[in-house]
Amino acid sequence: MVHRTWRRAAVVAAGLLTLSLAACSEDSPEAKDLAGNRAGAMAEYGVGDQFKATAPVSFSVLYNNHPNYPLKKEWLFWSELVKRTNVTLEPVAVPLSDYEQKRSLLIGAGDAPMIIPKTYHPQENAFVSSGAILPVSDYLDLMPHFKDRVATWNLQPEIDSLRQSDGKFYLLPGLREKPVQDYSLAVRADILDQLGLTVPKTWDDLYGVLKAMKTRYPDTYPFSDRWSKPTPGGALLNILGSSYGTQAGWNYQHATWDPAAKRFAYTGGSEQYKQMIEYLHRLVAEGLLDPESFTQSDEAARQKLANGKSFVIGANAQTLVNDNRPDLAKTQPNARLVKIPLPVGPAGEINPETRLESGIMISKKARESEHFVAMMQFIDWLWYSDAGQEFARWGVEGTTYTKDAAGKPTLTPDVNVVGLNPKATRHLQKDFGFYNGVFAAYGGSTDLMRSFFSPEEQEFQKVMDARQPKAVAPPYPFTDEEREQASLWETPLKDHVTQNTLTFILGQRPLTEWDAYVSELRAKNADKYIDLVNKAHDRFQKDNG
Repeated sequence: MVHRTWRRAAVVAAGLLTLSLAACSEDSPEAKDLAGNRAGAMAEYGVGDQFKATAPVSFSVLYNNHPNYPLKKEWLFWSELVKRTNVTLEPVAVPLSDYEQKRSLLIGAGDAPMIIPKTYHPQENAFVSSGAILPVSDYLDLMPHFKDRVATWNLQPEIDSLRQSDGKFYLLPGLREKPVQDYSLAVRADILDQLGLTVPKTWDDLYGVLKAMKTRYPDTYPFSDRWSKPTPGGALLNILGSSYGTQAGWNYQHATWDPAAKRFAYTGGSEQYKQMIEYLHRLVAEGLLDPESFTQSDEAARQKLANGKSFVIGANAQTLVNDNRPDLAKTQPNARLVKIPLPVGPAGEINPETRLESGIMISKKARESEHFVAMMQFIDWLWYSDAGQEFARWGVEGTTYTKDAAGKPTLTPDVNVVGLNPKATRHLQKDFGFYNGVFAAYGGSTDLMRSFFSPEEQEFQKVMDARQPKAVAPPYPFTDEEREQASLWETPLKDHVTQNTLTFILGQRPLTEWDAYVSELRAKNADKYIDLVNKAHDRFQKDNG
């Protein structure tokens, strides 16, 4: 899933810290004008406090309904939430596959729920100029846990990256103490052993491994991938792109920062993007990567791995233990599948993940509610306090988990999640509603975020922790007029990049036509778009540092 932060020079961060504190001080007009919006709110609420509304309240929330744990009204999560907070959430359920589209339609029609989670920056940009969502930076004094984490974990530069041209930001992001890179590749270790090969450390090493697999098993595509709907090659292009110093797939952004030139360049026409495409084209051309990887369903990719038609697949900690290993256990019980550290590419040994996660937008109509302050306090507790995050992730102590003398949580024996108790009769997500991506995917301390990780996954994270955090770009917030113009260019540009990325990789368009493709991007205003980006960047730097 995906997510984006920027690193800023200290002088800029210092200047913007002053700006951010001023924007949300009790002296601001927004904070002063809340006398009629404090129904149900706690008079005293600070870091470490348990939020509980002074009277029963309810808030609507857009709910991303995941097929692996479909929404149930009887989940313990809902009733326990009421018990602890006096808050009833009213979910507006939207299927995972349609979430982004339905979210846009609801916001555009003025029908969006008050709380709009699972939003990845810069998706909120599309809703800023219309005034449909709140500038949440105006109300941070209502959120002591959020402010404390930003200060304690030195996240102000990342927060500043979210700012719009008015100096405000409109998304409450998930906050991580450390980056957690989860997506990589899973490889059949038993096949590596059979061929006398070691775990590939680089993408070039992976090419050699796939070649050896193809030689031994010529009727297979050694690598057949998943996560290509609705974005073709979404996950693979994402992790490979970062290894090449570009942005692709799930993480595609039109502008990529060039630190040497100190300017932005158009991503889809860059040399790094071309090199990434050339690598994948080579895999496809030599029969090493299944061409259906970019269009097939996850189920099809899983079945190919389970049936021995492939040996490598994209994976994260959950899919490895929930999907792929159980699949193989049924068909090839002697198979051993391991998630390997993210292969290294031309960009070097980097950890491409960021310390911001998907976040929450607040509907404009929420500001008019008499319960607005209570809602912001509630959001602060559930999504940003240690107690709220532990509750959303682990559930109820004594029912779904226990703690040892050191305070370390452990699932109760009859509750399973991510394969920790495979013989358990109940599931933390499916039967209780905890560890739910709507409420428990918003960062936290390193210990909490990795608390479900197996010893195997902990070792994976140690390797990634040792790598340099990815260098990221400064912000370039558009004015409303610039955003309107950029929006007209972005869709046709992205469609052209997506289409040609696929045709180049699959060999349906020869790579000798790369220059012609770049010219086509220019004809679709790529250069004008980047001029707009660099102009906005320069203005922001001038105004703030």
